[in-house]
Amino acid sequence: MNNAAIAPLLIVSISNFLNIYLVIIFVRLLLTWFPNIDWMQQIVGFLSPVTDPYLNLFRFVPPLGSIDLSPIIAIFALQFAMQALSTLAPALSGF
Repeated sequence: MNNAAIAPLLIVSISNFLNIYLVIIFVRLLLTWFPNIDWMQQIVGFLSPVTDPYLNLFRFVPPLGSIDLSPIIAIFALQFAMQALSTLAPALSGF
């Protein structure tokens, strides 16, 4: 395979991964709103090791009362990366 064929495949793969990861973060955040349901603890227990390393990067933002703003900033950063990747895709495909 040449570089012209690898670059679009790599961009699509990274883009798909980021989309799936964004959904996983949303699911985890929504499940934290319902801490008293037993079966959700199992799902959160599975999702926490997957999402916490990324979300911990944004824990420098102090909570606003009882609202943790770091996940919002983390989601915006992920969406920014996805947008930058989609902007970069046409330039790399001609590589």
